[in-house]
Amino acid sequence: MPRIHHGFALALTLSLGLHASLLTHWVAPAPSVPPLVVQARLQAAPPEEPPPAKPKKRARTKTPSAKALNKTPTSLAAPPAPSAEEWRLASTYTPRNSKRYRHVWGQQVRSMMGTAVEGADQGQVRFRIEIAPDGRVAKVDELWSTSSKASKLAWQAIRHLPRHPPTPTGKPLVFEQTISFLPYETGWPPSYHLDCLPEPEAFRNPYVWDGASAPKVEAREHRPSPPEGCPPDSTAETIEEEEQSAKRQMEQWRWGR
Repeated sequence: MPRIHHGFALALTLSLGLHASLLTHWVAPAPSVPPLVVQARLQAAPPEEPPPAKPKKRARTKTPSAKALNKTPTSLAAPPAPSAEEWRLASTYTPRNSKRYRHVWGQQVRSMMGTAVEGADQGQVRFRIEIAPDGRVAKVDELWSTSSKASKLAWQAIRHLPRHPPTPTGKPLVFEQTISFLPYETGWPPSYHLDCLPEPEAFRNPYVWDGASAPKVEAREHRPSPPEGCPPDSTAETIEEEEQSAKRQMEQWRWGR
């Protein structure tokens, strides 16, 4: 067995002791470290300020053109007063409750009301009139009006009417009349074409049944053709008359506009 020098043994012992201490320190568990606690405090964000309001644009006001400002309102002059011949024919016209007399009377009133101008003063007024047998205005009642101006002018004209011929029948004449104070019409002349025919009977429902008697449908009225010489004046049914009637209805109801 070889001999080990005393110095070498001492060095070996120290080396092993040093390595053993290092190994023990490396294997031994590290001391426990308390966990790190992180606390987060949430704070509400400040409210956002609304964006500044944009200034509103001022609406442009359309200035009416000089042409619009200088527009002349539509107007219509009053019709001429009935002539002596028209009053003569009216005083002898007995059909249809003295139809011609009533129309001529309304024309006389409208002729005294002056020019109708477009605007707030235009309108119509309706009266119930009673004419005495001698042609004197016995009674007048205003039924309605759409214009105070038209009403005022019509009443003024009625108070200053000239004396009329006697009524055609020699009896009081009671009727209703609408006076038009408008810038587009003054009242249209009626047609007298079928006035010589008998007055039609009052309407009756032909299918009315009392539930007891035998059902019967009433025959409708048949209007014969007008005889020669009807009406007793120069008015006749012509194509021109039909055209004028259609034109009046189109203007009244504004068809096609």
